[in-house]
Amino acid sequence: MTNNTLQFDTQHEDMIHDAQLDYYGKRLATCSSDGSIRIFEVSNQQQKFVEALKGHTGPVWQVSWAHPKFGSVLASCSYDGTVLIWKETGSGFAVIHKHDKHQASVNAIAWASHELGPVLLCGSSDGKTSLVSFTETGTWEVQMIRSAHATGVNAVSWAPVIAAGAFTQPGAESQSAGLVRQFATGGCDNNVKIWAYSEETKTYDVVHTLDGHGDWVRDVAFAPNIGLPRTYLASCSQDKNVYIWTQDAQSGSLDWKRQALSEPFPDVVWRVSWSLSGNVLAVSCGDNRITLWKENVKGEWECISEVNENGQKA
Repeated sequence: MTNNTLQFDTQHEDMIHDAQLDYYGKRLATCSSDGSIRIFEVSNQQQKFVEALKGHTGPVWQVSWAHPKFGSVLASCSYDGTVLIWKETGSGFAVIHKHDKHQASVNAIAWASHELGPVLLCGSSDGKTSLVSFTETGTWEVQMIRSAHATGVNAVSWAPVIAAGAFTQPGAESQSAGLVRQFATGGCDNNVKIWAYSEETKTYDVVHTLDGHGDWVRDVAFAPNIGLPRTYLASCSQDKNVYIWTQDAQSGSLDWKRQALSEPFPDVVWRVSWSLSGNVLAVSCGDNRITLWKENVKGEWECISEVNENGQKA
């Protein structure tokens, strides 16, 4: 692991809300309150500006790259209540779909794992979530899920498509044949909800409501999983707490256990993000510090590194 930090001026004219690398880590998309998205090529500790995307009429909260099997596709969501899906063509990025079914700010977006197809999950301040899918017939379909969180949805995250314990339990071959279709949402009702797809209703229904936070849930994130026996879900909140929720496939119980990461953080915790291997959690706090956490052999979570706003180890 290298400690090299690349810093550069994005030329945004207002606060940056999100920055996401694509699947290969070669392109960076940033978005801002100035209403724009900026694309950069990143390699060898250097960056090159590619293009500015302007299509929203309000602050852009998040961006999300689709899997490269669907092309160079980027989604963005905004305070203006819309989600734009951009695709790179020979002349640059162009909007290929505009999702405008929400009635308030769209705060969070996430592409499903490529095994589930080109499906984009969205969460909005109108209390609804929606799924935007590109069908085999070449059309876009929108499925609205009403009353997800009555006072607004702040965060969304897809669960790993491989079932927990699929590779460690008897009958692994048959278990791994079915893909998991679940996602989590966090809302202004202080709750985290887990949704699962129902073959009967052809929609997503709430299967678990995880309560414990004392204020708005700001982010949720499932840890990547390759069939190991335990599922991890991190949540962070306005209440300055980060919780790790675990579900153990080997125990046979579907209950989720909650564990606080540490004492309450010094400020509001805005984002949580897992490493690709799923064993290190990054926590972004309102005091401009990022901490990295890892579970030890005793099942306790330890802070293994801390980075300040200058990208330097604290």
